[in-house]
Amino acid sequence: MKQKFDIISSTCVPLPLENVDTDQIIPARFLKATTREESFFGENLFRDWRYNPDGSLNETFVLNNPKYSGEILVAGKNFGSGSSREHAAWAIAGYGFRVVISSFFADIHKNNELNNFVLPVVVSESFLANLFASIDADPATIVEVDLPNQTVTNKATGESEKFDINGYKKYCLMNALDDIDFLLENKDKTVAWEEALKA
Repeated sequence: MKQKFDIISSTCVPLPLENVDTDQIIPARFLKATTREESFFGENLFRDWRYNPDGSLNETFVLNNPKYSGEILVAGKNFGSGSSREHAAWAIAGYGFRVVISSFFADIHKNNELNNFVLPVVVSESFLANLFASIDADPATIVEVDLPNQTVTNKATGESEKFDINGYKKYCLMNALDDIDFLLENKDKTVAWEEALKA
């Protein structure tokens, strides 16, 4: 969903598991879907962890725990490894997450998130561990993600870190532009450049 990014302050959903791959984020059987609706994929985010084999709710999984909610998913190291399926980013966005925080992302998945208006924030392992501890102690812990200043702050401890983001992607997120929108926004400049080449 195209939404302008600025500063997001939210509670978090903790997923302290390492090496969560894209098949766990959205199982392969959903890649055959004929819809592109984010809500469909959001409903099936972590499908095989959220539901038991008989279709009943797995009450032990964090997304089914009413204590946890928010627009920020906090995940363990190496999030989004495995296949390059963009459907994983669709599912994260479709569920309502606008930010994923981890100490490491698989590159392709990281870019897929950015292309789908989900901000992947890379933090140090010590910051991540402290954040998990804060959320565990108090599920109402607020995290502030400031895209203009590229900072993430654990409001429970006051700890803050800077994060990196490609300048082009930062501009697109802050202005709710996908790649096509960006090209259209700069159409006049492109035409002027082409005309200058002909001169």
